[in-house]
Amino acid sequence: MEMQNFAPLMFGGLVLTMLIGFPVAFSLSFLGLVCGFFAISMDWFPASFMANLPINIFGILSNDLLLAIPFFTFMGAILEKCGLAEDMLDSMGQLFGTVKGGLGYSVIIVGFILGAITGTVAGQVIAMALISLPVMIRYGYNMRYATGVLAASGTITQLVPPSLVLVVMADQLGRSVGDMYRGAWGPSILQVLIFALYTFALGVIKPHHVPGIPKEARTLNGWALWAKCLRGIIPSAFLIFAVLGSMGGLPWIDTAIATPTEAGAMGCVGALFLAAMHKRLNKELIWDAMHSTMRLTAMVVFILIGSRVFSMVFQGVDGAKWVEHMLSNLPGGQVGFLIAVNVFIFFLAFFLDFFEIAFIILPMLGPVADKMGIDMVWFGVLLCVNMQTSFMHPPFGFALFYLRGIADTLFKEGRLEKPIKSNDIYMGAIPWVIMQILLVVIVIFVPQTVTMFLEKTEKVDLDKVVIEMPVGDEAAPSDEQKDVDDLFKKK
Repeated sequence: MEMQNFAPLMFGGLVLTMLIGFPVAFSLSFLGLVCGFFAISMDWFPASFMANLPINIFGILSNDLLLAIPFFTFMGAILEKCGLAEDMLDSMGQLFGTVKGGLGYSVIIVGFILGAITGTVAGQVIAMALISLPVMIRYGYNMRYATGVLAASGTITQLVPPSLVLVVMADQLGRSVGDMYRGAWGPSILQVLIFALYTFALGVIKPHHVPGIPKEARTLNGWALWAKCLRGIIPSAFLIFAVLGSMGGLPWIDTAIATPTEAGAMGCVGALFLAAMHKRLNKELIWDAMHSTMRLTAMVVFILIGSRVFSMVFQGVDGAKWVEHMLSNLPGGQVGFLIAVNVFIFFLAFFLDFFEIAFIILPMLGPVADKMGIDMVWFGVLLCVNMQTSFMHPPFGFALFYLRGIADTLFKEGRLEKPIKSNDIYMGAIPWVIMQILLVVIVIFVPQTVTMFLEKTEKVDLDKVVIEMPVGDEAAPSDEQKDVDDLFKKK
């Protein structure tokens, strides 16, 4: 066997290992080590190559940027568990509920806001479904629309800054987190508008699918209702603007005051303050948030170690050259490359979550995209938009699994009159997946949706640079220049 044929076999082994269903981090480590020692036996690289693995892993894990992950996770866990979602959904539902599709609009808006402050799809889908699903079904909302909008609005958290996915993307692509956050604002807002337009169109075409609730169902009216809405939105918005602004993650702020790690620490303090303000800060809340943070951080670290073992061996057998040769020769140039990569990521997301894709696949694709002249921030945000669909794919999407479990719980508790069928959940997800794919297409063909918020760098065309030399008397050397020339001649 020749070394150039081993890289595709390694990649095939990766796909096969993913399908087995064993934890990805340990599967990657096992596959990488087996392939590495096989390569040593074939004299493709020396044993000292594998001996550098511990130093390599330690160098990656000592990256200060990764400290932002537990900070942002803890911030999101505190805000998720302190009842902020319940307050927002109740107030927004009463504010918009009387118009057709009003409950849908409230779920989309609250999903966008919670996405910016919690950062966890699971907690967001569960919290919104527990509160909104019984209300939507009670007032006659179509079952498939109700389940679809709840699942899709929960996945917005993957894209809205300060998303953990964007932190990982920035680290893997070698770009600043602030640039990633600024680039993601355009697609995030566009995502919300697309969801809202679909709800509006459904209200016009099939108004019985998204009816308005009667005005007498409101428990608050007038200024009391607006005050409750503002109490939920203003403190949360202030916290997010402070966190993002400190690291240059807002479109109108060009410079960072703080690193992502420092901004995450500040966000944790702000989250604790908000929880105290809502009178829900207690020992149990902090313990649950710490437990959630520990689990997610440990998962990320082990995936990172496993992916590094695999990718180091893959690079050692010239896997990067194989990937570059395969992808750089696609027809259509940059657009053809982006379409092929996004189709690949879309289907890969049936089996892998966003952390696994970011740590395993992105190091293979990033260098190729960079050599093709693709803006790395645009590329990272584009893949982030695509990876939202990993939570919505029937039948493996995690958001659908969360929704399935919540629907069963609500029926057993008597809060739903009839059980929700899995078919309704899966079929309800399809229009929202199509809308997410539509956003991918828009970002590919309109890169300004990402780049318009980034700092503009002036490009210099070296072919047009003109150096003017003095002529006539101006060309004559000065007396000082003659003295220097004479000195060099003597030496």
